[in-house]
Order: sequence, then C-alpha cells, then structure tokens
Amino acid sequence: MRNIIKRYQIRRLRQILRGHRYLEKTNSLGRINTVRRAMETAQFYNGSAYYSPIIFGSGVKNAETIVQQYLLNRVATFYLGKSLLHALGKPGSAVHHPLPSEWRKIVGQYNFKVSKIRSAFVWKGFLLLFLCYGLVSIGRKILFCFKEIIRPSFPELRSYVFFEDLTAGQLPQPCNDGRSYDIITWYRQWVGRVIGLDNLCHRVKGASTRTLDPIPVVSLPSILPPLTQNILLWRYIIWAIAASLLAIFDLIRGRWWHALMLSEASSAALVKLQNPNKLAREYLFHNSNHTYRPLWTYEAEKKGSRIIFYFYSANVEAFKCSKEYPPPWIGWRTATWPIYLVWDKYQADFIRRSVSMKPNINIVGSIWFNASPNEMPVLPPNSIAVFDVQPVRDAFYQTLGIDFDYYIPNTCNQFLIDIFDSLKKHKATLILKRKREIGKLSHYKYRNLLTDLKKQNNFIEVENTIEAQRIIENCTAVISMPFTSTALLGRELKKPSIYYDPHGQIQKDDRGAHGIPIITDIEELREWVATVLSQ
Repeated sequence: MRNIIKRYQIRRLRQILRGHRYLEKTNSLGRINTVRRAMETAQFYNGSAYYSPIIFGSGVKNAETIVQQYLLNRVATFYLGKSLLHALGKPGSAVHHPLPSEWRKIVGQYNFKVSKIRSAFVWKGFLLLFLCYGLVSIGRKILFCFKEIIRPSFPELRSYVFFEDLTAGQLPQPCNDGRSYDIITWYRQWVGRVIGLDNLCHRVKGASTRTLDPIPVVSLPSILPPLTQNILLWRYIIWAIAASLLAIFDLIRGRWWHALMLSEASSAALVKLQNPNKLAREYLFHNSNHTYRPLWTYEAEKKGSRIIFYFYSANVEAFKCSKEYPPPWIGWRTATWPIYLVWDKYQADFIRRSVSMKPNINIVGSIWFNASPNEMPVLPPNSIAVFDVQPVRDAFYQTLGIDFDYYIPNTCNQFLIDIFDSLKKHKATLILKRKREIGKLSHYKYRNLLTDLKKQNNFIEVENTIEAQRIIENCTAVISMPFTSTALLGRELKKPSIYYDPHGQIQKDDRGAHGIPIITDIEELREWVATVLSQ
C-alpha cells in the first residue's frame, strides 16, 4: 500500500511540475495568482447572502469579508495552486478542489477545466468536516470551562497583553550583554505600549516563566480565558445549542458559511460573554498570516481590547514589472486589522494602497522578532554582512505558483559568487547569515556552493539563529538580496547598505527597496565595495 501511495504521489508531482513548465513556456506564470485575486473580491450569492449574528456576533457587518478571508486562508492556499498546476500538467484533467460554486465559476472563467460533480462533492465533504470541527471545538471549550470552575488552574491575570503565534525563539533570550532582540523586549521599549502592565503573555508550550523589567512573561494554555461563572457558562451552552442547530439546518439549505465558521464562532461567543477585565489590554498579531483576522477579535475590540497587527519584516511587496507594479499579494485587499505597526513611510504607503478599509497606521521603526542566547563570534576587520535568500528544491518551488522566478539557484548562487569575488580582491571577509536552517529543502546547487565557499579563508557563515542586528553592528557594511529587511536594519544602524541583484532583473526605482540603493551590475558592486572599505 505504501508503495502504491508513493508512486501516486511521484506521478502527481511530475504532472504538477509539467504544469509549471507549461506556464513558463506560455509566459503566463501569473495565471495561478490571477485566479486567486479574482476569488478575493468575488461575492457569494451576489452579495445577497444572509449572515446570522448568532454566528458572526459583532463581526456581522463584515461577515462577507470575514468568510472571504477565512476561505482564502483555508482553501485558496498553495494547495489550490497545486490543483491548478496538476490540471495543466495532465492532459484532459480537471480541477477538483474544495471550492464554493462562486469560486468554481471563476476557475472555469480562466480556462481551467473544472470537475463540477467531483468538486461539489469535495466541497460538501469539506463543509461537513468543518461543521464537525466546530462541534468538537464547542465541546472542548465547555469542558475547559467546567474544569476551571471545579478546579481552577488558569492564571488570575489583571492588566496584561497577549502575543499570538510565537515560538520559543521569539521569547526574551538575552546574551551576556543583557540585550535580546525579541518581539516582547521590543514591545517593552515601544513608546506606544500599554503602561502599568502586570503580565506579558503568550502560549508557547513548555516555556518557563521569566521576567522582563520586572514584568513576568507568562505562558498561557489558551489565548482566551475560560468562563468561570456558572451563569456565564450556561449562557454559553444555550448559545452553543442554538448556533449548532443553525449551522446544521443552514448547511442543509445551502447557507454553508455558518457551518464553515462554527469553530471560529465558538471563540467569538466565549469573548462576548467574558468579563472585559479578564481580556488582554492588547492582542498582537504578526504578518506571517495577514489574510484572516480571527472572528473573536471583533468581540474583543468591542469590549475595549486593542487588536494590533505588526510587521516583523519589511518585505511585503512583489517586484515591479516593467513600468507597472503588480497587485498586492493575496489577502491584503480584504484585510480588516484595526491598527497596523509598520517600519517606515514606505510600508505605511503600502498599507494605504492595499487595504480597502481606512487603516490606522503607526510608523515605529524596525520591529524586533527573533532572539538567541548564542554569543556573537569575533569577526575579522573589514567584514561585510551578507544576507541572502536560500533557493529551495525545484520540486517544491515550482508547486508554489509564483509569478516571478527570482529566488532560484541561478540568481541566489550568483549573488554570493559576485560578492565573494568582489570582497576577495580587497582581502575583506564575507559574513553570511541565512534566515533559517531548512536542511535538504534547500537546492542542492546552493548547498554545493556553500560547501565550496566554506573552504575559503575570507568566508564565514555565522549561526542562523544569531540576530541580524548583532552581525551588522560588528561589520563594516551590509549587502542584502532584494528585498530582505536586513538592508533597512543596516541603514538604521548607520552602516552602508545596499541591495544587490546579480542579473539586473530588479528595477532601480522599485519602491519595494524602501529607498535603499539597488546595485544591478558587478562593476558597480566592485566600485561600491572599494568605496566602503576605504572609508
């Protein structure tokens, strides 16, 4: 059985890669994202759908947008792209992906063959799965609240803020100098922070409690506190019965969005019934997932909590093509975050251009995110900090449906080779920091190049967990691959900083560079290196 499954997976992957090659030959790599963008603005039932306040609560005015966000986040992912590529790579094949009828029509409008019966069946199965997931979510929340009433274990919190979707590497981890470049430490020095906090909270499992000037940094079992009063819990149970029956009956008569959102509604109802004093003063979300704003945040905002969306990266725009800029990445047009924290005026302008709702934007400078307790090694004089983007294996990269093939070995390897040769002539050292360790997912040509470079005297690769700020502080200048955020950190730390494009594919006036110079010629790079090393 395993061999049969493996053969099927290999055969399907080959067909997906064949579909990618077809798009390359026909110069239509943007076709996949064009379909997604059309889905982003499509209305269900021509805008005449009924959205129940029992399910959507305080978010009912934005219900159409919330459903679009949720579907974009759950359905219109790279899995949809793989389904579309598979249909292109297998002659006569049709797309069968869990899509509502409105989105199936869009796929057909862009010349993809759609298996109507099979896709409708998969879609109904998808909805049934989410209905069951919603019912289970409700049951788990009721059980959680019962346990807390009988035997309380959830910490009693007063004034606190909550950082959502963090990992252990994003918690305070100071080195010997006492500094840590994590998001929670950044928040403590931000002038717009909440004053008079008693706790800084997250839900990283297994993280021990630590203190930060001298506020405890606490791990919670849930982002939302339980209902601990009997009357509130019974009101929640009454809501749960009404919402579950509504979702079931509406699914039968075609109002599928109530079943789809039942799990999200279970959290929103919990917040709606909760004492406002038990909610966080602020909930902070980062830009790893900008597409969907959780339904419960509308209830929390109504009760006085601030919902903040912050950028730990400045690289949020697609490359400029010819004389025009492509549309914003999927999910920005439907974004409804009430407050944005951005790095600079360029990112603020991006939000204003991209978001349909009038945004509240705060320019705060670079926002720290990851930290490491590992000490910075001693670097030789005339070291240049280099930040690249690792190319991944073709079998993975080509399934993503990316419009513009830039982060491929031909570009990424040449980026390092040109910089290494330019520095070698001046006996300067290339200090490479990769963003993260991805193992064998990285392209073999890139791994082979690194193996060769590590044998050279003027090449050092530092551990990828060490913060970019520490590396830049110990280097003479910064060279980054377009448009990584490290170039902005270099400028902020008063270091000469550029973007280097080895093949001249990036236009020098691209606003995605945030005003950082773009060098697109190796002779220009050599001249820049000579200038910064002579200062």
